Amino acid sequence: MFQGTGSDVGKSLIVAGLARAFSNRGLKVRPFKPQNMSNNAAVTADGGEIGRAQALQARAARIAPSVHMNPVLLKPQSDIGAQVVVQGRARGNAKAADYQRLKPSLLAAVMESYERLAAEADLVLVEGAGSASEINLRANDIANMGFARAANVPVVLIGDIDRGGVIASLVGTRAVLAEEDAAMIRGFLVNRFRGDPALFARGMEEIATRTGWAALGLVPFFPEARRLPAEDALALDAAPPAKPGAKLRIAVPLLPRIANFDDIDPLDAEPGVEVVRVRPGEALPGDADLVILPGSKSTIPDLTALRANGWDIDIAAHVRRGGRVLGLCGGYQMLGRTLSDPDGIEGPPGTVPGLGLIEVDTVLSGEKRLVAVTGTAEGVAFSGYEMHMGVTEGAGRARPFALIDGEGPEGAVSADGRVMGTYAHGLFAGDAQRTAWLARLGAAPSGLRYEDGVEETLDALAAHLAAHVDLDRLLELARG
Repeated sequence: MFQGTGSDVGKSLIVAGLARAFSNRGLKVRPFKPQNMSNNAAVTADGGEIGRAQALQARAARIAPSVHMNPVLLKPQSDIGAQVVVQGRARGNAKAADYQRLKPSLLAAVMESYERLAAEADLVLVEGAGSASEINLRANDIANMGFARAANVPVVLIGDIDRGGVIASLVGTRAVLAEEDAAMIRGFLVNRFRGDPALFARGMEEIATRTGWAALGLVPFFPEARRLPAEDALALDAAPPAKPGAKLRIAVPLLPRIANFDDIDPLDAEPGVEVVRVRPGEALPGDADLVILPGSKSTIPDLTALRANGWDIDIAAHVRRGGRVLGLCGGYQMLGRTLSDPDGIEGPPGTVPGLGLIEVDTVLSGEKRLVAVTGTAEGVAFSGYEMHMGVTEGAGRARPFALIDGEGPEGAVSADGRVMGTYAHGLFAGDAQRTAWLARLGAAPSGLRYEDGVEETLDALAAHLAAHVDLDRLLELARG
């Protein structure tokens, strides 16, 4: 099990790289995360949803994702509450304090999922959540030490030297943990090192001496990580590399409860495209070729935030200038005339006006659609998935965005053809569909093969970890 001294220290990436590295050795590897908190989710082959990181780790292990790889998924809907997804299915909503009381009842599902994976694998790589040192949450814990002890799984602790204070983070974790928990940790990794490793040799020795844990690797910074789908919204805070020669600008307003934001990653990878992430308080760029309204876990509150930032005015001006707008999932719902929540799924029951750019109306409901889809949009094939609550109908549906195989028309388009909405995620990961969109906006094809790039990056990450982490020692620890 890989736990961290804090959030975003690289746990997900390290597990993905190790999954590919051990898979390359011929082992049957399964990723597992007992409890995750993310609005970036993936649809599984068995018809549920899990965190995006576990889907990537499954891909790294060359296995189809399963709901059992992430049996408890929390999808934040407000600052204090989240939707609780258990073994792929939404079980309801809970505020933070209520969830703490709910956790003991979830341990059985966590252990059932883990045991199912362990029975079919040579090696299970478990990812913890947040920080191992959150002793205020230790009671009834199912994400870190609570799981490690219940399953009797040895732990490796990861610290991030790039953020500073890594010696204190690792040694401090040892200091605050109960002795029984600290005894589960057998070694540590220091991640995201830059510079001459010899300069930190003494640091590794001090950590080992002060904690009694084995030093298992000093992992240099891996810049290619940006080519892999991120799960944590913290990744959106990092500025993408500058593209001074970009021919197209695509603006994406960062909504408070943005979801499935990896929809944008393939556009980021295009050398001729600059994706401008517009933060609260900033205006949408007036020279954008396309505005994308991304998915949202709480559509009505995010629509309120969109208006509070004045982005509704910016979008209206963009459309008047002849610009294009694409709404994905929650963004599609916002583009319609009204949004209704009669059952109070996202907050107080009621109806709010949408942006009125497509002639459709959405009614939110408790049933969530989780399904992989294939189809065509403007005659070009694509594959993706749907993950949403609510039904959207109206005259705009007579001008569908796409045709879904086996189902028929999906999405809607405005009368002038410049504003489009769809429930399909993953649209731009397909080279043909992405190239068609860029051509529509006036860009020449780049030849980028996005999915091939993800595979190449996973292979490079595996080689990177194999060069800097004691893989043989990790296997010895796993075998007890």
